[in-house]
Amino acid sequence: MKDGHIHSPYCPHGSKDALEGYVKRAIEIGLDEITFTEHLPLPENFKDPSPESDSAMSINQLHKYMKEVSNLKCKYKDKIKINLGVEVDYLEGYEEETRELLNNYGMYFDDSILSVHILNFNEEYYVIDYSKEEFENISNLMGGVSDVYYKYYKTLKKAVRADLGKYKPKRIGHLNLVRKFNKVFPYNYDNNIVLEELLMLIKEKGYELDYNVSGLLKEYCKEPYISGHLLELVKKYKIPMVFGSDAHSIENMTNYDIDEYK
Repeated sequence: MKDGHIHSPYCPHGSKDALEGYVKRAIEIGLDEITFTEHLPLPENFKDPSPESDSAMSINQLHKYMKEVSNLKCKYKDKIKINLGVEVDYLEGYEEETRELLNNYGMYFDDSILSVHILNFNEEYYVIDYSKEEFENISNLMGGVSDVYYKYYKTLKKAVRADLGKYKPKRIGHLNLVRKFNKVFPYNYDNNIVLEELLMLIKEKGYELDYNVSGLLKEYCKEPYISGHLLELVKKYKIPMVFGSDAHSIENMTNYDIDEYK
């Protein structure tokens, strides 16, 4: 089994668990392939909207991260397949800068994901998954929870369509991250036209999806980020999924069977 979404001590908003510890844990729970997907540095001319400015690692950290993962690939080559990758944050309006970063480093990556954490609204940027208080603030600014969902799915469509060069990831991360606080801000997204349009586009582009179970561990989510109506659409369009723990600590690495949540 493969876990295609694992973070590392190079994540500013994660734990400082040793990178090798993740590999040992993966072997312990029976995984035969993993991908480290640390956040690609944000463009230099983009101001991180996270209150802690901790959305991604720096360029200097990226170089160290790449070297350490590469060393582990060699060390454990006979025990587990380790992929060097990144999580690319799609930033509306910064496609050219993101493409440049990928052009510079993309040839070194084995397997990566493309995600939306940050929304552009009235020329300001907001992190949708930072906290329930920030989600409420974004909802008030945009006009309501349904408007946040609409904006999120529209941004994902732009991410899928965006020209990020030949090293653009072909797997979309935690497709329903907007539901991280759904226990506090419930919204029935069944029969959402924009969501179905998004799935049709993903199918058309031949992309796969990150079957991200980290939402199960979130206090205000308690569901995988592909579940319910979204999972029905994924099955309808026969879009392939890759299991992702989205682990930011060794403790949160899992070996859930994907069928358990279908």
